[in-house]
Amino acid sequence: MKVWQVLLIILVILIAVLVALYFLGKRAQKKQDENQAQIEAAKQTVNMLIIDKKRLRIKESGLPQMVIDQTPKLMRRTKLPIVKAKIGPRIMTMVADEKIFDLIPLKKEVKATISGIYITDVRGVRGPLEQPKPKEKFFQRMKNKIAKKDK
Repeated sequence: MKVWQVLLIILVILIAVLVALYFLGKRAQKKQDENQAQIEAAKQTVNMLIIDKKRLRIKESGLPQMVIDQTPKLMRRTKLPIVKAKIGPRIMTMVADEKIFDLIPLKKEVKATISGIYITDVRGVRGPLEQPKPKEKFFQRMKNKIAKKDK
């Protein structure tokens, strides 16, 4: 076989993989949109006192056994943002959205938008919530260390 024939075969395989990924991505996006619509339909706003928040595996999280059984096998090994909160007289274990997990303050009362056991949004009851400091990137830390040495 000549070099151009090998390159042509590799090109055809790459195009086939890209087309397959395109259609799989489209299907995943459709599922995510349906799930988001269900979350939006069932959301409600409640006041809650945040007791604890951690990233835990689903088996260690304290969620109901029915929820653990319904999760896919691959998801059982990943760590989820788990929040333990007091809603009214009950203490509940809930799953927070990854985007808002860092915003949730400990030992404070918040007004949260929930959908089932899923926390989708958080607002402060008495004023705005504190924004966490963004993590410094590696090169930014090195620049800061050099600047401290020069002073």
